[in-house]
Amino acid sequence: MSTTITIRRPDDWHLHLRDGAMLRAVLPETARHFARAIIMPNLVPPVVTGAQAMAYRDRIMAALPEGMDFAPLMTLYLTEETDPDDVAACHASGLINAVKLYPAGATTNSASGVKNFDKVRPVLERMAEIGLPLCMHGEVTDHAVDIFDREAVFIDRVLDPIRRATPGLRVVMEHVTTSDAVEYVRSAPEDLAATITTHHLIINRNHILVGGIKPHYYCLPVAKRESHRLALRAAATSGDGRFFLGTDSAPHVDALKEHACGCAGCFTATNTLSILAHVFEEEGALDRLEGFTSLHGPAYYRLPVNETRITLTRGEDPVAYPAKIDGGDGPVTVFDPGFPLYWNVTA
Repeated sequence: MSTTITIRRPDDWHLHLRDGAMLRAVLPETARHFARAIIMPNLVPPVVTGAQAMAYRDRIMAALPEGMDFAPLMTLYLTEETDPDDVAACHASGLINAVKLYPAGATTNSASGVKNFDKVRPVLERMAEIGLPLCMHGEVTDHAVDIFDREAVFIDRVLDPIRRATPGLRVVMEHVTTSDAVEYVRSAPEDLAATITTHHLIINRNHILVGGIKPHYYCLPVAKRESHRLALRAAATSGDGRFFLGTDSAPHVDALKEHACGCAGCFTATNTLSILAHVFEEEGALDRLEGFTSLHGPAYYRLPVNETRITLTRGEDPVAYPAKIDGGDGPVTVFDPGFPLYWNVTA
């Protein structure tokens, strides 16, 4: 059994950094191991224009500790008022790497998202022309649809019609959670890809609900039944270039997680690589870890791979990760996979 593995420095293709004190607290947890990350734009107010994206990027770089090397890949939050010309100009200048579509009300800070998809058609058509990826939170928000079915229904009602109506549109279906999504991506042309989170490889819905409600396992899309978790693990470890890492690491202070109406999100930035090495080792796929974390994402986003490398070592004793970090306005709980982790980034 391998005790060390060296891979190109990874990227995170779906990350929440928040702003202010929380940004300063969580950014080092990602920048310690990751070279780049697609930054989610669902601030309050959301990042909807090029000027706002530039200002947010400047705040991220100002918060980066001295000596750390990290590049934020900015996105715009798609609304029904988004200007196609602004999107195209931001892309041409290199400011943004994607546009993010949230169905209104689907997740944290998504109230400004899309309700009428016909109203964003001009933006999507321009994006198809210029090759700019659309990152989609893939759930319907129809209250008549069971929360565990919302991803599968989204594929039929929203995603597939959009892709048929907009030939050439490059789409990333983010944080997939179902076998339905995995099979849809596998059956599609190469212009469709998907990110898979760390926590969805570990937890199913039992982890949230059995033995009492576990708020720090609550996320959106919510974890599904075990058969879906196994489908995600098979996809992540398959070597298929259409699947790559997007942690969706989403920090909230404990007071907002452990609440009568707790926030959705798992904070995984701190220990993601240790968890992934554990998963890929269990699946007999350590040789495919680099593809999932470091190669497939850059290929899809048409960016160069990172030239620097990191080494993970499997020790005899478990790695001692903090249970919480200081989020500035309160503690943030680090995702607990429920088992000891022996892989650690050592160089």
